[in-house]
Amino acid sequence: MLSSIIAILGGLIAASSLLVAKKPDAQELLDKLTPYQGWIGVVLLIWGIRGILGSISVFYIVGLLESIVMFVVGFLLSYALLSKYVLEKNETAKEKGQELRAKLVKYQVPAGVILVVLGILDILNIF
Repeated sequence: MLSSIIAILGGLIAASSLLVAKKPDAQELLDKLTPYQGWIGVVLLIWGIRGILGSISVFYIVGLLESIVMFVVGFLLSYALLSKYVLEKNETAKEKGQELRAKLVKYQVPAGVILVVLGILDILNIF
């Protein structure tokens, strides 16, 4: 309810020129709000940030990170099998796969640890 009132007040001030053009007697009401325009703006700013951060749940961020790390670890762990059955017929793809694996292999252990932690957090539903 409070959020709706703040939104309406901020919207009225922001659209004041349109309101006055459509209904000139609205100017009197808007003049009463004008001294508080800055404070209403600050409240809208803070309330908006709070709403944005509340919308972006840490749970979803953990899920996204978990998926990205799963992809990397999955690629590293399945590379030998992929190379044998998928990349074997195309030499260019095989070389590029080996280059990518060589770049990522140093991250295998840290990625594994991160994946374990993210998996546990996901199970516990901490976020």
